[in-house]
Amino acid sequence: MAKKFFLSYSVSCLVALLLLPACGGAGGATAVIDGGDTIPMDYAKRLTIVDYPDYTYVSIQNPWDTTKTLHSYLLVPDSTLLPEGLPSGTVIRTPLKRSIVHSSIHCRLIEELGAGTAIKGVCDAQYMIVPEIKDGIKSGTITDCGINTSPDIEKVVELNPDAILLSPYQDSGAYGKLATLPIPIVECADYMEISPLARAEWIKFFGRLYGQESKADSIFEAVKISYNSLKEKTKDIASRPEVLLDRLYGRQWFVPVAESTIATLIRDAGGLNPFDNIESSGSVALSAEQVLVEAGDAPVWIVRYIMPNPMTLQGLKSENKIYSQFDAYKSGNVYGCNTSEILLFEDSSFHPERALSDLINIIHPELSNSTSTQYFFTKLDEK
Repeated sequence: MAKKFFLSYSVSCLVALLLLPACGGAGGATAVIDGGDTIPMDYAKRLTIVDYPDYTYVSIQNPWDTTKTLHSYLLVPDSTLLPEGLPSGTVIRTPLKRSIVHSSIHCRLIEELGAGTAIKGVCDAQYMIVPEIKDGIKSGTITDCGINTSPDIEKVVELNPDAILLSPYQDSGAYGKLATLPIPIVECADYMEISPLARAEWIKFFGRLYGQESKADSIFEAVKISYNSLKEKTKDIASRPEVLLDRLYGRQWFVPVAESTIATLIRDAGGLNPFDNIESSGSVALSAEQVLVEAGDAPVWIVRYIMPNPMTLQGLKSENKIYSQFDAYKSGNVYGCNTSEILLFEDSSFHPERALSDLINIIHPELSNSTSTQYFFTKLDEK
């Protein structure tokens, strides 16, 4: 049961659904007409936003083929007539008032933007741990539209949403029956950005979708300042210990590689990712034996897990005896976060400064002080 829960929840949080868009605007790059005001992006590489007098043009780069555009959107205020001569792209009337959101990560962000009442439906409701969403589902103000890989089309149609927000992934095919509906699909490819701050900067897009542009820009500015201030603390630090992440899932251990946001977080926190020698993005699957060879002597181990009770060192060993061979286990320097109770994915995706603070406290406790906050991770007890 726990494994089934982990699989469904992880898919909901970390990736989501399918690749090709349901409406126009995908495929090759779309030309932007002259006269717009391009919004500066400090970090995001997959996102372009251009403001025009009557609409906002948004282009999302295809993360798996950067020579192409994944989707283009034309955000037009619903208080105005549709402008003539719009470039190609999916038209979305803003601010969104009736949206279906597949990911708990984006639900959390929309709540922070103060637009939570615009969430009328979600998928995989039983795995949503955002308090406002859980309350909405319980009260009936938010509809469970079924599993995100095969939503209940009748419920989707009945809700009559002005947009559906979901996360694309590579080689996933089309969006099935959703593609037949005249509803804009917003492809939230933020998780494929190149760094934690790059992903966080996508809040500028979501702010414009929900009519919270100024608030979104303000939140990002604060995130950027806080993150870079924390990063500065470890810039010249000499000792950089290796940090091992997570554990086996089935027979595979998914480890972060060089071009991943978590590897960047580890480096920015003054640590080393044992798998930086693998030049790729995201994560790769290894065997436990391979991980032991490459990272068995890592002095720090951080585990994200889903369990009804807190994980312990003894419980970790009972899962697989190979875990007791890792140096971090032997020294008791293992930290965990139960993501079925703690909003790790939901909060850290657009507030990476919180995860960075945790990692610095763990990797370099000498840099911590009495005011240092621990948001997500705690050291595992022996039993």
